[in-house]
Parts: sequence; structure tokens; C-alpha cells
Amino acid sequence: MTALLSVSRLAVSYGNVSALRDVSLSLGAGQIVTVIGPNGAGKSTMLNALMGLLDCEGTIEFEGRSINRLSTEDRVDLGISLVPEKRELFASMTVEENLTLGGFVRYIRGERNLSAGLEEIYLRFPRLKERRSQYAGTLSGGERQMLALGRVMMSKPKILMLDEPSLGLAPLIVREIFQIISDLKRTGVGILLVEQNARAALQVADYGYVLETGAPVLDGPSAELANDQRIIDTYLGLAKIKARPGKGAVAHPGKRAS
Repeated sequence: MTALLSVSRLAVSYGNVSALRDVSLSLGAGQIVTVIGPNGAGKSTMLNALMGLLDCEGTIEFEGRSINRLSTEDRVDLGISLVPEKRELFASMTVEENLTLGGFVRYIRGERNLSAGLEEIYLRFPRLKERRSQYAGTLSGGERQMLALGRVMMSKPKILMLDEPSLGLAPLIVREIFQIISDLKRTGVGILLVEQNARAALQVADYGYVLETGAPVLDGPSAELANDQRIIDTYLGLAKIKARPGKGAVAHPGKRAS
């Protein structure tokens, strides 16, 4: 089966400074792949390159087709979406107006009735329905993250890339956001999750990659990474994560956790 997203030897430089090098990964439909690593490891740079926001070297394929030369707008039109770290909401617009803008790519394809899409989002995020007439800038941090997710889902993406969705959120809200991410997987969307909260990321992901100083150092099924002593010592503290019962591992070539 052809992967939704296949990345080979991705590299990004800022002038003479290498920010990312030799990154390869694969993402399938209905799969959550996480990329973890310390601050400054190149995780956000990787997402921006995949979205076409940064020049890069290497190969990026979507459903078997190279998209290296495509603009950001064309990648969105194919079904690739990014929720950036800062969420980038329109603070002076209402919740519903922000969501409607998320469906603009469908509107330009000829869809004129987005109300069904709105109702789907409101079913998934009841709190957004309660606040549909509220300005986005007045929402709590967790509600803003829900709105950012809902806005992207209005475009009916095939690939959803998330940059630090837990950033700045209270622990209870983090658990709620990661439950939402796990639920979104069931819609068939492929999710590429960049996250410093390695514990939460590995609990919801099928497969994981570790980036350090711009380069991959380890990858494997998330359950294996969660029990790898190097990952425990560096990212998880003393307590091991217990793999969820029935969670299947996704095979992938490369450096494996041992």
C-alpha cells in the first residue's frame, strides 16, 4: 500500500547553518506518527518544510507523487494541513467565522454549503458550539486549540500535521486534547504529531521518531520507544509508559528501538 506521506533525506538550512538533515519518515491513512525531541531539535522546521513554507532538499511524496515543487496552497488543496504551534487564529472573528474560513478550500472547489461540515465539527467539539458566537481571542488555551483543530478539519484533510498541541495547556486539558487526537485517527486521517510531551505523544501514536540537533537518532513502534531505556532516561523520567492493550505496531524500516 502506498503511504499517504513519504519523506526521504529531508534537509533544511538557514544560510550556512544546517537546521535539519537526513530525515526520512512514512505516514499512512488512519495512523498517528509522532516526532519527539528537545526544543530546537528541528521538529517545527520539519513541519514547515513539509508544508512548503521553507525551502528544502530531499524528497517529499504525497500518495506516491512528488510535491517538492508545489506551493503551500497546492499542498492544502491536495489535503495536507498544519495546525501551527501558535494556532494562528483570527482573534477578532467569532468561533464560527474561523471555522467557516477553514472550509474555504472546499468552497473554491465548488462546495457552497458548509453547514454540514460545521455540524460535524460541533458534534466533535461541543464546547465550540456553545461558543460559536464568541470571539476567538477570548477563548481559553484549550478552547483555542480545539478551534485550531476544528478549523483544519473543516478542510477535510487527508494529512493533519500538529505542532506542539499541548503547549501551554494545563494537564487536564492536555489529556482532553490528546483524546481528541486519538479520536481523529478513527476518521482515517493520517496524523503527524510533533510534540515535546513525549509521554503523551507515545501513548497515542503508532510509530515514533526521535530528533536531536536536527537529525534522526532513533525510530520504532511507539510501545517499543516508550520502553527503551534511552528514551526513558532522556524524555520520560523514571516511570515507564505502559502500552495500551491491543495497540498494534506499525512496521517501518530504519533505526529501531532496542
